[in-house]
Amino acid sequence: MVKSMTGYGRGEENFDGLQVTVELRSVNNRYLDCAVKMPRAYIFAEDAIKSKIQGAVGRGKVDVFVTIARSGGDDAVVTVNEGLARGYVQALERLQKLGDGAIKKRYSAADLARFPDVLTVEKRAEDLEQVKERLLAVLDRAMDDFNAMRGVEGGRLSADILGRADTIERLLAEIEARSPRTVEDYRARLEAKMRDVLQNTQIDEGRLLTEAAIFADKVAVDEETVRLHSHLGQLRELLAAGGAVGRKLDFLIQEFNREANTIGSKCSDIEITRKVVDMKAEIEKIREQVQNLE
Repeated sequence: MVKSMTGYGRGEENFDGLQVTVELRSVNNRYLDCAVKMPRAYIFAEDAIKSKIQGAVGRGKVDVFVTIARSGGDDAVVTVNEGLARGYVQALERLQKLGDGAIKKRYSAADLARFPDVLTVEKRAEDLEQVKERLLAVLDRAMDDFNAMRGVEGGRLSADILGRADTIERLLAEIEARSPRTVEDYRARLEAKMRDVLQNTQIDEGRLLTEAAIFADKVAVDEETVRLHSHLGQLRELLAAGGAVGRKLDFLIQEFNREANTIGSKCSDIEITRKVVDMKAEIEKIREQVQNLE
């Protein structure tokens, strides 16, 4: 199955209060360009995410957005600096003595908590390897969604390309059928012109045949049409094989254009010229579609 380079996918999961969301978005690009945007605290998993993307995507600009949040407050730990608290209590007791009993207020735990560094709030330690595994599991879900969308769009592009390939093959068959007639028409015109010029003088049949043969050699497009048929076969085979075939198809379409241009430069028949123009229009549309394939 061929895939489009454009797509979107989303995965979401809740692991023991850890809400993980991964979104993928891609657009056309000549090569693979992957950018990951995620909270700095989890940047350790960035290389693993990029590695998984590189293993599944051939080309395109892929943006990965990772959101991680705790659904509750259980990710924080409050600790008491008991030594510092005792120091504050002792200091307050000395102040009371210095005041000859004038300071009689008793300090509560809430009062002590207001003093600097008595209470500290720290983020609960996490198992980083486990967090990375969870991130990659959610990434897998997002990629399933992402690849499904790219596959559907790739199927549409493939169908359109194959339809245009059929049109090119039909035009090619018409050119092949018309090409021999151009030599016959040329021979008839040449003979009529020679009769008109020479009038009653006998026409040199050998010269006539030679001129017709030279013309036939100049306008022969057999080699080009054979190669185009071969290219059409390759195009169908690549699309049937699936995978990342965009670059190969891009190169193949250049060969399509080369053969079509050669046919156009050789032909002197208006009907063939029109068919070549139609064929080149279809080739250009295929080229545009190929730019969207991975």
